[in-house]
Amino acid sequence: MDGVTLRITEVEAYLGEVDPGSHAFRGPGKRNAVMYGPAGRLYTYFTYGMHVCANVVCSPPGVASAVLLRAGEVVDGIDIARMRRTTSRTDADLARGPARLCVALGITLDDGGADLAGPRIRLEPPTEPSPYETGPRTGVSGPGGTDEYPWRFWIPGDPTVSPYKASVPKRRY
Repeated sequence: MDGVTLRITEVEAYLGEVDPGSHAFRGPGKRNAVMYGPAGRLYTYFTYGMHVCANVVCSPPGVASAVLLRAGEVVDGIDIARMRRTTSRTDADLARGPARLCVALGITLDDGGADLAGPRIRLEPPTEPSPYETGPRTGVSGPGGTDEYPWRFWIPGDPTVSPYKASVPKRRY
């Protein structure tokens, strides 16, 4: 998109209303409406009051599921990605983590609902499958972030994969 191409190296899957880690766990709403639309659309959301994250909608209309794009390797347009991510110390950091990935690609909230076969944003399958590992999702609180949901997938040993972070329970006083 806008001259930047990534090889996706890490994702997390979210299965709608049966998944306590999913934005659709409590049903449809304004924020997650795109998740209930057709597959192949981009679901974007704002997190921590400052970051945009992007997901690929994966189910037929009416069924919410999505895959969070967690990390990638910039394979084309590295100068553009560097210009967008001026705080990255290495090229491996340009799209390591879901918010950084969106900045490197130039994805904004306005891209929510975009067709991933469209002219601005395009998702293409790899020419060959990669080996991968799986484990609990990173930073997801409650049961959705446990071994019960090993729905984080990454290419082992790839330097662009974000570090695993277990969710830290909030202390209530």
